[in-house]
Amino acid sequence: MARVLGMNCKAYYGTAGVSATTELTNIKDVTIDLSTESADVTTRSNSGWKSSLSTLKSGSVSFDMVYDDADAGFTAISTAWEGSTEIAASFLDGASGTGLWSDFVVTNFSRNESLSEAVTVSVSLEPSGNTDWGSTAPSGWSG
Repeated sequence: MARVLGMNCKAYYGTAGVSATTELTNIKDVTIDLSTESADVTTRSNSGWKSSLSTLKSGSVSFDMVYDDADAGFTAISTAWEGSTEIAASFLDGASGTGLWSDFVVTNFSRNESLSEAVTVSVSLEPSGNTDWGSTAPSGWSG
């Protein structure tokens, strides 16, 4: 497996339910947090060991953006947060194009005003539908 630098990863946004084809370049320090819930299926036949099965997956994506209301990606995410609407996005490794694809809701849009730095916004997204992990867009997306 080839190593991948974070600066070579790609992020895209677009219209929810359709596709994420416009590159989102005004972002840094992306974290994709994925987890799976589990169901306890322990029985007496497990020889004293707990046994589990994977159930529902969940995830979130967080990143920082430079506050720039002239940037189309910033405006799209700001508008989705303000209107409580969905936005399509994908966060890919840049090498094989593998990653998280989903329609998202914006759950955090916090402005940071450090005295000696550019104003930034901390953004958190949570999947809301059409979610998939891999190298192809979710079913129903046209892009």
